[in-house]
Amino acid sequence: MTTGHPLDLTGHVALVTGGNSGVGLGMAEGLARAGADVCIWGRNPDKNRAAVEQLARHGHRAVAMQVDISDEAAVVGGFARVVDEFGRLDSCFANAALANSMTNPRFLDSTLEQWRELMRVDVDGAYLTTREAARHMVELGNGGSIVLTSSLAALFGSPREEAYATAKAGLTALARSLAVEFGRHGIRANAVLPGWTRSPVCDGWLENPAVSDKVMARIPLRRWGTPEDWAGVAIYLASPASSFHTGDCLRIDGGYGVF
Repeated sequence: MTTGHPLDLTGHVALVTGGNSGVGLGMAEGLARAGADVCIWGRNPDKNRAAVEQLARHGHRAVAMQVDISDEAAVVGGFARVVDEFGRLDSCFANAALANSMTNPRFLDSTLEQWRELMRVDVDGAYLTTREAARHMVELGNGGSIVLTSSLAALFGSPREEAYATAKAGLTALARSLAVEFGRHGIRANAVLPGWTRSPVCDGWLENPAVSDKVMARIPLRRWGTPEDWAGVAIYLASPASSFHTGDCLRIDGGYGVF
């Protein structure tokens, strides 16, 4: 529910999973700055509190919930709490995931348990999140926007990150299928593919000269992404400005993918 300017999110309710840091917090802050009430899901209570304090400075409601997206009962209950707390759900950003590890084993040394643990969060968690988001949006009858956070790993070979790359590629297919199935309900679904973005998890990796020198040479804009770079795309995809935009995969990477 919005009024006035197509990027005005006054009265809009957004959920951002993994919204207490990095790309997720950048998205959540953009939504709050545009007028939305925002609920974030995260498992770290201290980071949740800090994120809510940051979001609340924009003058709109901000709530954090501890929800394990790989736990079906927790996700179902979490969505019920969101709708009960805010009375509606207009957009859902399925952003939470297990981060890439800088100490991933070689593929030949990896285990089925490691593979399944990542899939449990990055694929099953995204499935549960988007399923319940779509369920509530259909029931509420107001349409909505579902956004999945994929990765450049879905497009480019990622040695030692085969599980992560496979999971993130799957999310692009999920977004396209949701767009087709739920378009008749006025529900849009898109995926975003972040480029190399600074975050507490990635900073050490990006500051390694062996990595930074090689990667930076392929980024035409000659800088790393920051969480703030995700505010604008979140506002756009949540708002009426993107009302005819669905089934897409938006690569936002400073030009890395074209050089």
